[in-house]
Amino acid sequence: MDKLDEWNEIKKEIVSKNRFFTFKVREIYWLKIGQNVGYETHGKGEDFLRPVLIFRKFSKDTFLGIPLTTTIKDEMFHYVFRYKSTKMSCASLSQIKLFDAKRINQKSGKMSVKDFTKLKVKLKRLMDLE
Repeated sequence: MDKLDEWNEIKKEIVSKNRFFTFKVREIYWLKIGQNVGYETHGKGEDFLRPVLIFRKFSKDTFLGIPLTTTIKDEMFHYVFRYKSTKMSCASLSQIKLFDAKRINQKSGKMSVKDFTKLKVKLKRLMDLE
């Protein structure tokens, strides 16, 4: 419960702050995503940060984001890609969700067009309900 209490204090700060970042699809930002429930992806460190890929921008304030991890899992719920030329990263497709821009802490980089195209194909297959 201590982690949830710590996160609650940070969340209060996030809610009261003004949005400072403009963002675009394919960009990767460190977001304050928090201490979440059960198997939902958590942030790490004292600010509960995690890198998140901007998958779809809905407005200047909201976007659909995919949390990233350095734990490499090459299977249907993840997309592995090279990030910052040498670093491998993994997009957790099953953790895709709506984020508010107020959660953005700082920019980290950008996914290549080639990888983004492949990720979209994989996500479409994952979401195919037929």
